[in-house]
Amino acid sequence: MRIAVVHKDRCHPRKCGTECILYCPRVRTGDETVIIGEDGKALISEELCVGCGICIKKCPFEALDIVSLPEELEHPTHRYGENGFALYGLPTPVEGKVTGILGANGIGKSTAVKILSGQLKPNLGLFGRDAGWEEILREYTGTELYEYLLTVSQKKLRVAVKPQYIDYIPRVFTGTPGDLLKSTDERGRLSEYTERLALRPILDHDISTLSGGELQRVAIAACLAREADFYFLDEITPFLDIYQRMAAAELIRELALTRPIVIVEHDLAILDMLADTVHVAYGKPAVFGVITQPKGVRIGINQYLEGYLPEENVRFRDYPVVFEKRAHEDRAERAVLLEYPVLKKSYEHFTLSVSPGEIRAGEVLGLVGANGIGKSTFARLLAGVETPDGEAADLGARVSFKPQYLKATSSDTVEFSLRQVTKNFDSSRYLHDIIEPLSLSALLQSPIDTLSGGELQRVAIAACLSRDADLYILDEPSAHLDVEQRVRITRMFKHHADGREAAVLVIDHDIYLIDMISERILVFDGEPGIRGEATGPFDMRQGMNRFLSRLGVTFRRDRTGRPRINKPGSYLDREQKAGGEYYYYTEGAD
Repeated sequence: MRIAVVHKDRCHPRKCGTECILYCPRVRTGDETVIIGEDGKALISEELCVGCGICIKKCPFEALDIVSLPEELEHPTHRYGENGFALYGLPTPVEGKVTGILGANGIGKSTAVKILSGQLKPNLGLFGRDAGWEEILREYTGTELYEYLLTVSQKKLRVAVKPQYIDYIPRVFTGTPGDLLKSTDERGRLSEYTERLALRPILDHDISTLSGGELQRVAIAACLAREADFYFLDEITPFLDIYQRMAAAELIRELALTRPIVIVEHDLAILDMLADTVHVAYGKPAVFGVITQPKGVRIGINQYLEGYLPEENVRFRDYPVVFEKRAHEDRAERAVLLEYPVLKKSYEHFTLSVSPGEIRAGEVLGLVGANGIGKSTFARLLAGVETPDGEAADLGARVSFKPQYLKATSSDTVEFSLRQVTKNFDSSRYLHDIIEPLSLSALLQSPIDTLSGGELQRVAIAACLSRDADLYILDEPSAHLDVEQRVRITRMFKHHADGREAAVLVIDHDIYLIDMISERILVFDGEPGIRGEATGPFDMRQGMNRFLSRLGVTFRRDRTGRPRINKPGSYLDREQKAGGEYYYYTEGAD
């Protein structure tokens, strides 16, 4: 079985001279293997294509993909037309359970949820005619999904969905968060949700003035407050700190006792704690996606990190994700890159105090703490975007800064924007160090204002790292990135720091990312929205114990080295707290 996909947003026959047609061997023999369709885009016959791959290499816009599939994937669940994305398999919502979907962006997770929620009728890969529900249900006879899809076909299913990109909420709703939440309070739980998600102080604000973290919590409360038969939450963690992630996870677990819930989440620590089972989604983004049968959450996550699915006998990544201990052990002393003095910044309702510290050449420094505690303020002070109280601090270093919240206001292409930042765009090193790890080749001709949240994040990271600087500061670079992309940026950041003898400072709430990337961390304490205090930098063990002790959460490492959250009140949780070890306890250790 061979699948050919034409990414129509990248296909520009008038610009390229139709090289996919000119160089196709089958076309040269007289077959119409590749033609220009009625929409002015390339059209590939999957029956005639021999899979030589010449057209893929010749296309200057990376608009073509041709993939050979295993025989068992002959019949897709849904396909977006001829030469369109194909999805194989569906996750199974289970009453009283949280079902997780773990996979890359563009692999079909949202398509699967649209089918489960009744927004999209699966076509079984048929283009010439409409697949009737009788035919669809026949395909699922004898499976756990049969009864569920029968309810969908009868249009009796009530669905509540929390979307991935919460920044669209102010575009479709005007008013206050209080007004929005009252309109969704169908279960009479609004008062409890606003209290536990700390929403009371913002209920009367204009929704257009809310931060990303505030919008995220409003969206979660609005979804959970609805009366529904099926709940779907697409990424609950972006812009939330670890405290808020834990609070949201507890609410979801409580609701899951009586309702089926499906979540997509790229923060593996939260997914591990929250889900009962996971479906691993693999394939090639924007080409095809396969959703596996459910797996135990620990086994599923470990298989995903390994990149190999034993039951399916599929290797979908050529390297495993490894959590190395070397970053947390004593390192040879690095040279001091810069020293920052005592810093203080006061606003009308908030004050930040920073103890003096140093940043070393070649290191990646993590920043951890609650939202509203001053991490982004500290970053802006170092970047010179804001000035501290008293005299401005002269760090004597060039700083490149990626802010937390990104705005896509330019219609310039990605390539044009990056060329404005660096003179090295055409070099092979820039291609290897920036373009390839961030998978930007396919986006280079796309206007900035057409990018999704994850695409915009990758472009912003590229722009930050493209500048000549001594210190690179990235505020929440993991937001809207999938697990694969997060792993790649951790490698990029470490390589960038070592290769240039510069320093990289990363603010993030993903414990896995901070664990993989940081040599030392800076810890922020205080009262969110009132006062913040920055102390450190500390070595990883000391700093994480200091941070997590405030949270009251303990982590252990399993035998793979992966951090896992202990269940509150469990034996390991009590034992680690008694010993003051909140983070580095290892399963099986003496």
